[in-house]
Amino acid sequence: MTAATSEQTAAEKTGAHTPEAADVINGARERIDTLDDRIIGLIQERVAVSAVVQEARISSGGRRVNLSREMEILGRYREALGKPGTSLAMTLLELCRGRI
Repeated sequence: MTAATSEQTAAEKTGAHTPEAADVINGARERIDTLDDRIIGLIQERVAVSAVVQEARISSGGRRVNLSREMEILGRYREALGKPGTSLAMTLLELCRGRI
């Protein structure tokens, strides 16, 4: 494989028009992949902790879901991330419900 072929492949993969830009994009994508792995791990941890909370609530005679707490969480994400934060929080809450 020639250098021109590798550059073409890098450009095709990244959409960049120069090898330098392709390098920047590849480096940033590696960082994003690392961050995504951490985020997934944190979500899995959140799901586990939420199951503990739900189990304690249910075993004490309460409901599985505490709507006022969910509204707090929605507001927190909306404040920090704007309207898309609400969607993200809803997805997290959905992931964490009903695991027990």
